[in-house]
Amino acid sequence: MPSENQGRVLSGILIILVGLVFLLGSLGKLDIGDFFSTYWPLFLIFLGVWHLIHQNFRNNGFGLLLILIGAFFMLVNWDVLGFNLWKILWPLLIVSIGLWIIFKPKGFKGGVPKITDDDLGAFIIFSGIKRQIESEEFKGGKATALFGGIELDFYKARLAENQATVELTALFGSIDIHVPEDWKVVLDSSAIFGGVDDKRRKATPEKPEETLYVRATAVFGGIDIKN
Repeated sequence: MPSENQGRVLSGILIILVGLVFLLGSLGKLDIGDFFSTYWPLFLIFLGVWHLIHQNFRNNGFGLLLILIGAFFMLVNWDVLGFNLWKILWPLLIVSIGLWIIFKPKGFKGGVPKITDDDLGAFIIFSGIKRQIESEEFKGGKATALFGGIELDFYKARLAENQATVELTALFGSIDIHVPEDWKVVLDSSAIFGGVDDKRRKATPEKPEETLYVRATAVFGGIDIKN
């Protein structure tokens, strides 16, 4: 299926299914209230499948997570899983997300500069900051947004030895970074109920002089790269 038609076709299928459900309800063939209270997890499964297809089965984590959560709730609604088990598994899911954030494997392989000096040092909670980086020898750094927002402007910055690594984490928050058009950006991203988007107008310079490695994690939040 061509990528430009995936969203339209899948959205159309979802609307048709909803219409059929209401039609059966109008004809007295289906109790709509009972149907939705029981089968609402199918919506999560549908979104998960849509995400996998939309991403051409790359970066599968978010789509698979939606499918697993939807399947779990379906088993709960069908009384396959007992209520006591549900009370245990839900907190374990939250703990698993935390452990994944801490111990997730690094996606970059050899030749990536390590973060030896934190030239960002940005951590906010329930607030927001805007920062312009003007360092002529930017060596990398970390930024974390927890229930807040961070905006980073690299237009006037230069990278030490023409490369640097930044680690961005958005937990129930957002981070926007603006980079020059002549920079190359290498992205390693992970998201759970969130998103990491490269929104640059010119994503791959022909002869980049400087390379910024971005390790991004978004959980119930968003990270955008712009120029």
